[in-house]
Amino acid sequence: MAKPAVVVVGADKGGVGKTTVSRTLLDYFSANNVPTRAFDTESPRGTLKRFHPDITEIVDMTTTSDQMKIFDTLNATSPSVTVIDVRAGLLSPALASLRDIGFLDAAKAGQITFAVFHILGPSIASLDEIAETANFMGGAKYFLVKNFINDTQFFQWDQATYQSYFNRIKDATELTIPKLNEMAYEQVEVSSVPFLKFVANKGVHDEAANYSFVLRGYVRHWLANVWSEFDRIHLTDIVGSKPGGRSSEK
Repeated sequence: MAKPAVVVVGADKGGVGKTTVSRTLLDYFSANNVPTRAFDTESPRGTLKRFHPDITEIVDMTTTSDQMKIFDTLNATSPSVTVIDVRAGLLSPALASLRDIGFLDAAKAGQITFAVFHILGPSIASLDEIAETANFMGGAKYFLVKNFINDTQFFQWDQATYQSYFNRIKDATELTIPKLNEMAYEQVEVSSVPFLKFVANKGVHDEAANYSFVLRGYVRHWLANVWSEFDRIHLTDIVGSKPGGRSSEK
């Protein structure tokens, strides 16, 4: 059996597009035929589950019982990759919980593959987050994600200060999520389907849809750019899956 892989997507600051990044990851793994399940910690409402209901479960990651749902089943389920979309403000506490249950030690020992996608905001507060989060990154693949989906501007970062934070972190890798056309993004939100289904002109139940050709084109182009970033870091290799050829739609 393949070694289980856990991908945590989060930030301590809200409104930086964590769930959008989680959705691109789920589409990427789907297109590369990597079996994946997801947990949405935006309890009880859930946002990720609205777009990927078949593979997503809403959990309260602050409770022991829901932590058991996630981590006691890593070796007992067929999907080899678990994506956890961590709600705003919960990244540092979630990582502390992973330390306390011995998960981080298991990752250091090579029993579990662990990756963190830390979604950055434009303010200096995000750099402070990096300093705190870095304490938990031993044994993890650590990705610092500049997400432009919300028209975020990163000009507030003084370059010297920026480098002083990044240089503290061994082997951190930067990723860039480009901005998607606003009208296209809004239409996908209204449709409540994965980006892949929108591009393929399919509805919630795989029925034929009637989405705009233009907006589908914007999403297709944007998703290709996002996936090129995931290809650049060899994400399927990191999670221990050899893709059986990428499919363009599901």
